[in-house]
Amino acid sequence: MAVFAYKAIGTDGLVRGSIAADTARQARDQLRARGLRVEEIRSQSSSTATNWIWGGTNRYEARLVPIVRELSTLLSAAIPLSDALRTVTKQQRGRMGNALALVCDRVSAGRSLAEAMREQPQVFDPLTIQMVEVGESAGTLDVVLDHLAEFRERYLQFKDRVLTSLFYPMFVLGMSLLVTLFLMTFVVPMLLDNLLEAGQTIPWPTRILKGVSDLLRGHGMLIAMTLGGVFVGLVFILRTSWGRLRWHRVLLRLPIFGKLAEKQELARASLIIATLMESGIVFLESVGIAARAVKNQVLRHAFERVRDQVQTGSDIGDAMDRQGVFPPTVVQVFAVGQQSGKLEEMLKRLATDYDRQVTSLSTRLATVLEPILIVLLAVVVGFILFATMLPILEAGNVL
Repeated sequence: MAVFAYKAIGTDGLVRGSIAADTARQARDQLRARGLRVEEIRSQSSSTATNWIWGGTNRYEARLVPIVRELSTLLSAAIPLSDALRTVTKQQRGRMGNALALVCDRVSAGRSLAEAMREQPQVFDPLTIQMVEVGESAGTLDVVLDHLAEFRERYLQFKDRVLTSLFYPMFVLGMSLLVTLFLMTFVVPMLLDNLLEAGQTIPWPTRILKGVSDLLRGHGMLIAMTLGGVFVGLVFILRTSWGRLRWHRVLLRLPIFGKLAEKQELARASLIIATLMESGIVFLESVGIAARAVKNQVLRHAFERVRDQVQTGSDIGDAMDRQGVFPPTVVQVFAVGQQSGKLEEMLKRLATDYDRQVTSLSTRLATVLEPILIVLLAVVVGFILFATMLPILEAGNVL
C-alpha cells in the first residue's frame, strides 16, 4: 500500500492531505466517496530510515514524543482511537504524515494499533509496538502511551554523551590538521624556494620541514588515496558482524573510553527493561528487546545469553555473572532486584546513576583534551615558523 498526497475541493473549500491506497485510482475513488472533488493527487514514498532499536539513527525518534503524548491525551478524553489518529495525522507532514496515514487507515479497517504500527518498522520500533500491544490487551492504552512518552523523553536525554563532549576537541584537532597542511603545501614552499635559490645553507629543522613539504606536494594525491582506501577498508570491516564484534571487544578494554561506553550502554538497557516491565511485559521479552537496543555487540550477545539461561531456569544474577562482561554492581542490582521484587525501580536508579557518571566523566575528559590539543597545535605551528625563520635569521647574522 502506498501513500498519496492530494489537493481537493470540499464543502469547506480547498482541502490538502494524504491518503493510503494501493493505486492512485483507488485513492481518487476514496476521496470522491468522501464528497471531495480531486484537483491533484501524487504518490509519496514511505520513509526508509533505519530503525533506532537496531542501532541506527531514526530521524523520527524525537517527533514521536509529542505524537504519542497527544494520542494519549485524546484517548484519555474518551475520543475513539480512529478519530484520535486522524487528528494527530492532520498535524504531521512529509514521511511521518504518510506513515501515520497508513496506520490510521489500517485501524479504520479493523486492525489493531499494534498491528498497524508493525507494518511501519521504519518509524515504530519494537519497544513501542510491544507497549502498545500490552496497552490494547489490558484496555489501558492511554495510560501506556503516556508512560511511553515519558520513557521516550528520558531516553532522548541518554544521548551519546561521549561524542557530544568530544565534539569540540575533535574540531580543534581537525582544524590543526587543515592549518598544518595549508602551511606545508603553500606557505613553506614559497619561503624556502627563495632561500634555496640564494644558495643559503639550510639548518636541520628546515631540512626536516622541507622534506615533509616536498613529500606532501609530490605524493599528496597518493597519500590521500592510501588514507582513503584504509578508511574505506575499516568501514567495510566494521560493517561485518566479525569486525563489529572485534572492535566492540577492543573498545570495552580501552582505558576511560571503555568504561564510558560500557556504562552508557548499560544505562540505556536498564532503562528499557525497567520501562517494559512496568508496562506489564515479562522479563524475558524485555531483555530481548533491550538486547536489540544495545549497540555494543559484546554486551548485546551477553544479554541474549542471559535471556536464554533465565529461560532455562537460572537466576538473573547468576546468569549475568557467568557472562564475565557485566560489572559487579550491575549483577548485584539485577540479583537483589529479582529477590526483592523491585527490579524495575532499581534498574531506573541504576540507569540514572550511570548516565550521571558518563556525563561527568566525559565532560572532564573533554576539559582535559581541549588544552592538550591547543598546545599540540601551537607546537606544530611554532615548529613550522621556527624552521622557516631560522635560515632567514642566520642569513641576517652572516650579513
